[in-house]
Amino acid sequence: MITLFWICIFLVFYAYLGYALVLYLLVKIKESILGKKQANPDYLPSVSLIVPCFNEDGYVLEKVRNSKALQYPKDKLQLIFISDGSDDQTAAMLSKVSDILHLHDPERRGKAAAMNKAVGFAQNEILVFCDANTELNPEALLAMMPFYENPKTGGVSGEKKIKTTDKTGASSAGEGIYWKYESFLKSYDARLYSIVGAAGELMSYRKSLYTELEPDTLLDDFTQSMRIAARGYSIQYTKNAVATETASANVKEELKRKIRICAGGWQSMTRLWKVLIPWPYPLLTFCYISHRVLRWSLAAFALPIILLLNIYLVLSGESIWYTLMLMAQVIFYALSFLGWYLENKDARIKALYIPYYFLIMNIAVFFGLNRYIKGSQSALWERAKRA
Repeated sequence: MITLFWICIFLVFYAYLGYALVLYLLVKIKESILGKKQANPDYLPSVSLIVPCFNEDGYVLEKVRNSKALQYPKDKLQLIFISDGSDDQTAAMLSKVSDILHLHDPERRGKAAAMNKAVGFAQNEILVFCDANTELNPEALLAMMPFYENPKTGGVSGEKKIKTTDKTGASSAGEGIYWKYESFLKSYDARLYSIVGAAGELMSYRKSLYTELEPDTLLDDFTQSMRIAARGYSIQYTKNAVATETASANVKEELKRKIRICAGGWQSMTRLWKVLIPWPYPLLTFCYISHRVLRWSLAAFALPIILLLNIYLVLSGESIWYTLMLMAQVIFYALSFLGWYLENKDARIKALYIPYYFLIMNIAVFFGLNRYIKGSQSALWERAKRA
């Protein structure tokens, strides 16, 4: 029992903190030997920017303006907006916009299907995908494209940022903190070898490497980028290309989003099982298991096991250290539930956001697994309400 307890402790620690420490050390060792590689800022390939839309009439014209304001040679940039079964004014609005290619599918088939269709109309060598409710910084494409001078670069991801204010709730603050940490990990994953799963808010690929996604794909960005990486290409990352969006309106909406992501995680792990074999790309397997697989599976399952085993060890009269560890767990979960209670009362204490959000993330793993097993998670967009 004691051995199992400490194995579970290690899994949780490694998945959320230990891997970051190991990754940091490996990157420093690598760069001390090989040095840092710099992208050539003058390398600017032709780009097709694709924006899939579903009922975005509240955002889409602003997204058009944002896309047209990107600092990139206009003769090398194609703008494609595809409306997937929108039943609001999205398609009508886009049909009146000049200098873009507007595609509309009256049947709602899901984001993966919309992306596949849009790629068929893309004329340029690099595909860039971003969401309709995100704002890109003007230099985004200029920051991403130089990486493609290296023929072994298969994709480049930008950084996702969450808008927060002083009145931000647990969902917004928790998501913001989470993405700051994720950005750190992605940066170091790329510096070591390749990121393992791109953020669909701003992602790019070589068109020649893009593979048509299955219509039921839940995590299009993750699946596409990992399939390219599994072919021996790296997925690079730049913090200078930024996609900014507001957080989910509340924790209920964020939980809904996380459950979908976790259901997609289970789907992806089954479809990408070959990446779990550390040959011929051991570093990719190492990063994939450490950064993704453990969080989507073993680490979440380890949490209740740790609590139950801790109770058993205390009742069995083990060392006082186990009593202290149990007290620490009880306090942590109590703070999480207190954060939930105060959020519902609209009384926000920022110190409670981290335990609360951490708990929500791991609860979502179980709900996501349940949906995946039942096949009840639809591939159609299930957009969370935004703050």
